Amino acid sequence: MTLKTILIHPDPRLKKHCDPVTDFDRDLARFSDDMLETMYDAPGVGLAAPQVGLIKRMLVMDCAKEAEGTPEPMVLVNPEVTWTSEERNVYEEGCLSIPGQYAEVERPKMVRVKWQDVEGKAHEQEFDELWATCVQHEIDHLDGVLFIDYLKPLKRQMITRKMQKLKRDKARA
Repeated sequence: MTLKTILIHPDPRLKKHCDPVTDFDRDLARFSDDMLETMYDAPGVGLAAPQVGLIKRMLVMDCAKEAEGTPEPMVLVNPEVTWTSEERNVYEEGCLSIPGQYAEVERPKMVRVKWQDVEGKAHEQEFDELWATCVQHEIDHLDGVLFIDYLKPLKRQMITRKMQKLKRDKARA
């Protein structure tokens, strides 16, 4: 497995609408393993393919807390939300592409998602609480949407400027 470089906002690849995955082969399975390793190493609970430069509809996530025991890694290919609850939840969200920045985002408390696994087999499941927030956040990435897009313009601009400075500082180092 290979750690992937996580793109930092602003990067034009993070704002692209991703293409569906059509090839379910060893390369896809290997890439999903690399994404999981990258997500765990970061550390994070979710990672979408465009965050590591692949403009395809694929994400990985694992919202199982260490204290709860066994990791529950999931790979969702071509995910699609098929239902959302009327009940809402607010979570303080962060993003591996926007390190060190957090903000409260309101989303549906529960969602039903259909997707394919790396072999192309269809799945459907309901997600609740943090899992629901995470899968919605990652699917947003596949549509070129970042969690800061839900914030007021001034807050979004402030975070973007911080990320531009972070990228400049990293380039100098």
